[in-house]
This record gives sequence, C-alpha cells and structure tokens, in this order.
Amino acid sequence: MERREKALKDSKLLSNDQCAQAGAWLREILHGNRETRKGGTYAVCSAHVAVIEAAIKQAREDGSILHVESTSSQVNQFGGYSGSTPSQFAHFIRSAAENAGLEREQILLGGDHLGPFPWRSESSRSALAKARELVRDCVRAGYQKIHLDASMPCADDPGSGLPEKVVAHRAAMLCQAAEEAVQGLSPDSPRLMYVIGTEVPAPGGESVESHSPAVTTAEHASRTLQTFRQAFAELSLSSAWERVIAVVVQPGVDFGSNVIFDYDSTKAQSLSRALSNYPGIVFEAHSTDYQAPQALALMVGDHFAILKVGPWLTFAYREAVLALSRIERELLGTTPGSQLSEVRQALEDAMLRDPSQWKAYYAGSEDEVRRDLIYAFSDRCRYYWHQPAVQKEISRLLQNLSAKPVPLSLISQYLPPEYEAIRAGDLQALPDEMIRHHIRRVLRIYANACSTQPSVEPDS
Repeated sequence: MERREKALKDSKLLSNDQCAQAGAWLREILHGNRETRKGGTYAVCSAHVAVIEAAIKQAREDGSILHVESTSSQVNQFGGYSGSTPSQFAHFIRSAAENAGLEREQILLGGDHLGPFPWRSESSRSALAKARELVRDCVRAGYQKIHLDASMPCADDPGSGLPEKVVAHRAAMLCQAAEEAVQGLSPDSPRLMYVIGTEVPAPGGESVESHSPAVTTAEHASRTLQTFRQAFAELSLSSAWERVIAVVVQPGVDFGSNVIFDYDSTKAQSLSRALSNYPGIVFEAHSTDYQAPQALALMVGDHFAILKVGPWLTFAYREAVLALSRIERELLGTTPGSQLSEVRQALEDAMLRDPSQWKAYYAGSEDEVRRDLIYAFSDRCRYYWHQPAVQKEISRLLQNLSAKPVPLSLISQYLPPEYEAIRAGDLQALPDEMIRHHIRRVLRIYANACSTQPSVEPDS
C-alpha cells in the first residue's frame, strides 16, 4: 500500500483523469522489480461476473490496482464471444468496481492479444484493418495497457509462419492506430503502455500436451526487442517505443487438458539476464495458470513481473458451482416438489451443441472427451457459462440453496476451504459468497507472489 501511495504522489502523470494513477502505480511496480527482483502485478483475463467480483474484492482488500484484461476474441467491435464491445466491457468493469467501493484510480484496463486473431481466416489486409479498429476502440474506451499481437498468419500468408520482421511491422501498425486514437482524447488522458513479443501462446490456451514448451533463448528475446524497436522507428513511433513496458516470452510454463508444465527457474536465468540492456522492460508471462505458489514467486523474481491468469479462475468457479450442486442434491434430492438444478447437464449440452470452442483441444475416447469438457485444465467450458440455458440452471441452484441455511457438515464435505473460512468467522455460508471465496483462493496465490512483502497464507 505504501508503494502504491508513493507512486501516486510522485508521478507527474496525475491529472483530472484518475485513471492515470493506476498506470503510474504499474510503472512504479515494474521499475521496482527491475531494481530489486521483488514485486509484480497479475492481470485477470476474464469477463466472468463472479471472477470480476472476486478480483474487485481482492484488490480492495490488498489496496492494489484491479488489473483486468480482455482478449481480441472475447471483446471486440463485433461483441466477441462475451457479447461485449470494448466500451461495454470497460463500463461493466468500472461500474462493478465503483459499486463495490473500489476507487477509480485503482482500475487498470488492458487489451490482451489485440491483433488479427479473430479474423485470421480473412486476408491480412482485411484482418489487420479490423484489428486496427479494435485497438482504436480499446483506446477510446480507456484501456491503458495494449498487448500488440500480430504473430498469427492470415489467409493469404505463408502457412509456415510469419517472419519476425513482418510480425513486428504489423504490431507497429497496430501501435500507430492506438497513437492516432489518443489524439482524439482529452489532453490529460493517461499515456498508453505497450506489450510486444513474437513467442506468444495462442489466445485461449495450449492444445498440445506431449512435452513442456522450450524456454525462449536470450538471443531470441534480444533479437525480438531490436526488431520491434526498428519497426517502431520506421513508422515514427520512437516515443511510443519508450512506453513499451514488457515483452512476451516463453518461460517454459503451460498447461493442457490434464497436464501442467511447471516453471524451472534454472532454465530461465540466461533469459532473465537478456533484459540487462533494456532497463525499462520486464517480461509478461502468459499461461501461468495452475503454477505452484513458489513457482509464481520465482517467476516474479526472474523479472516475469506481469503474470496473466484466466482459466484457473473460471476453473475454480466451476469447482465451486458443481460442489454446490452436490450439496443441493443432498439437501433437496428427496424433497417432494423440489426442482433441482441441472447445471452440469446444461453446460455439457451447450458445449455439444456448439463444439467450436473446444473441438481442437480435446481428443480421445467419447468418455474421455466428455470428462474433459467439464473438468480439463484447459477449461474450455468457460466459453459457455453465459449461455441462457446454463444461466437459468445456475440461478435455480443459487435460489434453492438460499432458501434455508446450508448445513456446515455438507460444506465441510464438498467445499472444505470454505468450511474452514466459515468456522474462522471470515466467510458467510451463502452460495454467492462461497463461490467468490473459492475464486479468491487462486487470486491470493497471485497476490502473494506479486507482493514485495513475505508471503503469508491468509485465513480466508
């Protein structure tokens, strides 16, 4: 808290626009990481209401910023799979945060994988035009942190992958669109911050499980930074280059349906030293979900000062919801006239009706695929929670469990962490509260890893 307050007081960016203060805090934290190898930030990459509510509560408790990001597939000018445009998503986040008592100065919005990914089946000209418009819309909506990702080939590109110079040039074009959009904002709007990189995990998660990913070499990271700097200079974006705060590299972590590839700090030391010539830049780590607490702390110490987390949060949401479904059956399964919810069945039905979000990720026998649909670490079911039929069953579940107190013995059986928190007086035995608590167990791991203070296991 003291570091955040100092950053806000010392920053020359303070203005009538309080959003600038969150950016100042982030830059101070990243500067501290380069100096001391301590401190970082985690970005919540989710549009799920329960996840956002949990993240807001965590940020308020920690006195930290609420760092939320949306991907180009999730939120775009056509609505994305979440059904939200950038302005709608920004309004949702700000309204939820402010209604929960979080100061506007604590909200930092970012765009993740902003580029042609959603339109990669189109020509590069068409896809990049749409990507540029998406970037402009994000800037106009108040996004401050922009991840420029043009790493994916489009329909008219060679199938073997894009040369790094092409990726860098296209990223610079996206940066140019962002800088142009800033010109239409008020003079005291916050300065944009950029994230670059070519070794970028595919948006949505990994689909290959045969081996752990190779750590980016120091030589490749240095070449990437040089190539992107040159591409920015060629488009007269040298001032924007000074606001590049991070580069995405592969630290050797990832996850698939039923496997987690753990961080090995010894393999990343050469990569960590590659930043020596770029004092204003840190690493941004994607796919850090499911890493052990000590691994995340080691990553922060190795200058992976921005940790992305998304699927683990909705994975925790699913754990809590299905556990509550089991409690519901124990309570009301034999009660005459009771109409039990069918959350799991509704979720599976929705996924089978539209396999587009999971078909490329799950393989095996019919039984294995059906299990993975719901339980896999890849958590592809996160794309289906917003379906009306699924929401209807979740509403019925919460209504059924709110009719009378849930016995502690059942909470102990199906949600042991929440039972312990209730017994300690830190949590109410209410369905919504227990769901948010279960999600916050993950958020606390990240908060501890990113803290400059010694990690302490929280009571709730």
